[in-house]
Amino acid sequence: MKLLEVIPTGCGRLDEILDGGLPLSSVSLIYGEAETAKTTLAMQCAVNCARGGAKVLFVDCDGTFSPRRLSQIASEDVEKIAEHIVLARPKDFREQATIIDQLANYLTKDFSLAVFDTITHFYRLEVAEKPEKTFELNRELNRQLAWLAQIAKTHKIAVLIVSQVRSVFENTQVAVEPVATRVLKFWADVIIALKPTEKPKIVEAVVEKKGAKKQPISCLMKISLTGLSEHIT
Repeated sequence: MKLLEVIPTGCGRLDEILDGGLPLSSVSLIYGEAETAKTTLAMQCAVNCARGGAKVLFVDCDGTFSPRRLSQIASEDVEKIAEHIVLARPKDFREQATIIDQLANYLTKDFSLAVFDTITHFYRLEVAEKPEKTFELNRELNRQLAWLAQIAKTHKIAVLIVSQVRSVFENTQVAVEPVATRVLKFWADVIIALKPTEKPKIVEAVVEKKGAKKQPISCLMKISLTGLSEHIT
């Protein structure tokens, strides 16, 4: 029996758009440029999950998980919350695959969230080093995402994947999309894009997909020492 029905992000308007937060039994994707608080939002979801009494597996693929940032977000609850967060740090794409393949062995009935930040980090490094193996690496990333989607449903947990972006040209303009966008967007039930704005420390969160709904809805969020919160204009 799960302790939570959704994983709150802690941002009022964003949670409202998401009907309370990230849904269980689903894969959610957060992507965006550097300095758009992707990891902060992922850590905030982990903290809120832990506050609800459930455990979190946080897979830190690119070394961005910071105990100091966790203590800022969790505040006075940090020691209690830290006990509910299991941290894994794979060293390469193969170790990432091993963690995903063995995920069912890690998860007890107390787990409600698994975070992969950044799911495309090692994939991107391998593609850069071995471009001739791009097709093979794409197939492996797709296999990993398919298994995560299966685990989310069978174990009734929320899986949150975070991705870097790459630039693409659209009608003479430059836009950004997730690395391995087709694979990630195919498996994601919820897609949230974090975009910079003209104002420092203010980002726009665009919910591009939520279940069957694909009409984008956006809100503004403020980055502060204690995390992300709704920006009220």
